[in-house]
Amino acid sequence: MYTGIDQLQELTKEPKIAYFSMEIGVHNDIPTYSGGLGVLAGDTIRSGADLKLPMVAVTILCRRGYFRQDIDDRGRQVEYPYEWDPSRYMQLLPYKATVQIEGREVFVQAWQYNVKSLTSGSIPVFFLDTDIAVNSPEDREITAQLYGGDLTYRLKQEIVLGLGGVRLLHEMGFEIKKYHMNEGHASFLTLELLDRFKRPIEDVWDEKLVWDKEKVKGLCVFTTHTPVEAGHDKFPYDLVSRVMGEIIPFHVLKELAGRDCLNMTMLALNLSRYINGVAKKHGEVSKNMFPGYEIYAITNGVHSFTWTCSSFKKIYDEYLPGWANEPELFVRVGRIPDEVLWNAHMEAKKSLCEYIKEQTGSLFSPDILTFGFARRATAYKRADLIFRDIERLLRIGAGKIQLVYAGKAHPKDEPGKQLIQNIFRYKEEFKDKIKIVYLKNYNMDSALRIISGVDVWLNTPLRPLEASGTSGMKAAHNGVVNFSVLDGWWIEGHIEGYTGWAIGPAPIEKMQSTDLTDMKSADRRDAEDLYSKLEKVIIPLYYDDRHMWIRMMQNAIGKNAYYFNCHRMMRRYVTEAYIR
Repeated sequence: MYTGIDQLQELTKEPKIAYFSMEIGVHNDIPTYSGGLGVLAGDTIRSGADLKLPMVAVTILCRRGYFRQDIDDRGRQVEYPYEWDPSRYMQLLPYKATVQIEGREVFVQAWQYNVKSLTSGSIPVFFLDTDIAVNSPEDREITAQLYGGDLTYRLKQEIVLGLGGVRLLHEMGFEIKKYHMNEGHASFLTLELLDRFKRPIEDVWDEKLVWDKEKVKGLCVFTTHTPVEAGHDKFPYDLVSRVMGEIIPFHVLKELAGRDCLNMTMLALNLSRYINGVAKKHGEVSKNMFPGYEIYAITNGVHSFTWTCSSFKKIYDEYLPGWANEPELFVRVGRIPDEVLWNAHMEAKKSLCEYIKEQTGSLFSPDILTFGFARRATAYKRADLIFRDIERLLRIGAGKIQLVYAGKAHPKDEPGKQLIQNIFRYKEEFKDKIKIVYLKNYNMDSALRIISGVDVWLNTPLRPLEASGTSGMKAAHNGVVNFSVLDGWWIEGHIEGYTGWAIGPAPIEKMQSTDLTDMKSADRRDAEDLYSKLEKVIIPLYYDDRHMWIRMMQNAIGKNAYYFNCHRMMRRYVTEAYIR
């Protein structure tokens, strides 16, 4: 039996900001996230708790997680369900709501997990779940797996998230002053709000209704995360009609979500007062994708305390007390003696080498310049760009560099899976000339080991397809410098030879077709610059000028971590989006 009724009554005393996200990464062993979007959502909630913001969060439970990744000796990814028991981590609430799916009444319950801060702040996360005895076996599976199934399955999940989430918050007694949609997956919540705020037009004999769109817009904030067209969910209206039915009349829905199909992003754009992209460049790209909308930009950040390894936490506590809740103090990184900073880095690097040996049997040396590349395995990320000219790479890096890879490919992304196999092929081809390792089942714990234990964070997306990226921000918190294509956040964080290095030319202001279609030309151009800087700048600096390398580590902390953190991000959301 749930024993937290008094706690819930306390939570509902004041109006709240409701943060809706399809995935939220709150804990390594709660596999309700697939990658950057979910981990960012978790960081958002953690910073909100640190800052004691009046927030609640709503997401999907996903009893079988995203998937557990195994990789065979040829680099072929195999996916397994990630079974876990929510009762070990969270409390089942005695409240239920219902949604209509395919004409059936589907019950939705919620589990509560509290994200607690050392500042005594706390934010509840409500995990929505349809695995209830009263539901049919088919409906009990709706919240089973993150991003699993087909288009119908995705639509059902988004009905549960948007409609079910709002209804459960109402059932629990919350007054919501802002609904923040983290990506378009949650935009059905706007339909529930429209339905709640409909009213009859006075003195009209046929009792026509009007939907108060302005009132709904005043309650809604929307953050779009992707410049990739496929990342915006779209559903045919015949499917919507069959699965969801008519929450509001279809002629009204088509005005808001698109004539040809229901575009979840368009629905959110048309019913939100404040809209933002997740980096300055992404804001510009989003305006080009969705002309006519006022789209702002709040650049992402990461939760400083979560993404700082133990050796760096120790020195920050000593030399920059208060840093965890006031990341602005990173600007004073010069207080930390060079030797202390380097020793903290080497401790993290040795820990990574030990982890690699434990997981794979490979022997990595902490004395060799180490590059890290860990993110979702998909074609536009170009994880294999560094291998475009194998002979040149061997000539430049044999015995001088080693490479650490990690990342999952979506189960249906065959090109992404092929990337992993390619890296395994290079690993065997290079043998001991350049050591390469691919760490399987990338998660929050292994991410911290990798981003803190390498010397250089490598990022090679095809521009302008990187909306923001946050792994490089995490690396900077641990004194790791970035070597990246100028896209996403790195456009703002990059100072050549000072905080890291760029790959390829400066970004252009407007998206052009060549950025998306002429991949081979972009590969040649970017690979040439990568090899040139690797040979003439990065390798010589690492081995021949330790003093300057440590200066760059300091700059990564004092210029990048200082700014690209979630505390700064959340303060901007409060002042620019939540209190408007």
